[in-house]
Amino acid sequence: MKKLTSLLLAVTLICVLSACGSEEASSQTAEKSTDTAILVVSFGTSYNDSREATIGAIENSIAEAFPQYEVRRAFTSQTIIDKLKERDGTEIDNVTEALDRAAADGIRNLIVQPTHLMNGYEYTDLSDELNNYSEQFDKIVLGDPLLTSDADYDAVISAITAATADYDDGTTAIVFMGHGTEADSNGVYATMQEKMTAAGYANYYIGTVEAQPTLDDVVAAMQGKGYTKVVLEPLMVVAGDHANNDMAGDEPDSWKSILTADGYEVECILRGLGEIEAIRQIYVDHVQASVDQLGA
Repeated sequence: MKKLTSLLLAVTLICVLSACGSEEASSQTAEKSTDTAILVVSFGTSYNDSREATIGAIENSIAEAFPQYEVRRAFTSQTIIDKLKERDGTEIDNVTEALDRAAADGIRNLIVQPTHLMNGYEYTDLSDELNNYSEQFDKIVLGDPLLTSDADYDAVISAITAATADYDDGTTAIVFMGHGTEADSNGVYATMQEKMTAAGYANYYIGTVEAQPTLDDVVAAMQGKGYTKVVLEPLMVVAGDHANNDMAGDEPDSWKSILTADGYEVECILRGLGEIEAIRQIYVDHVQASVDQLGA
């Protein structure tokens, strides 16, 4: 009788524990929403390794943070989309195709998170296109680009200086190459420089390929500081064509070649911002703000 009672107690205990474990596992598995999705919009790149290490990594971070939503991809550069399809057989939606697909799939609420650095022409174009789809969705929320609030600037500065801290030895200038734009938003580069200098990062400099400040401006700012070495890194989400050619290329007009000719030892870091975890967290935070707005 004692053996039977002990056996029944053991079986009961196992059943209780199994039920608890099953309930816990079930609670940890988020049920995906069928009517809400997150569309991550990027300019795109034809550099496959960098694409997955940056854009792909951002998308993965967002997917991990919001397992209840499907995360989709769209590129704004049709040139890159066409090149990837022709060269690799890889098909990626442009924004119009992604929006049409989401509507056709029954998505009612759409969070659109761009990986753009700033609120420039591309961001404005994206916002304008979303306005054309107001009747296809119940709600569309457009997230902020990377550099929007003062907190964003502080977070980006913290991230890039932490990632390059080993180079900040007093005799090395750490130079970040931005893209640059004719839009008013080009001022983000000057703002970044001012904030970095004010925060005590005196050996950090920012220039752009296609706007102000130029490489000449950076070189002028470096003069008289006793630098013997320059570290170059892109201030871009992806280490694509500009980083590989305009910054680190062997052509005489690349930043590496010009600075080498000026007598500096030059080291290039081909790392897009999307490879830095702290940068990806900023995008996650922006998506969270959109999720909060969606639920308001």
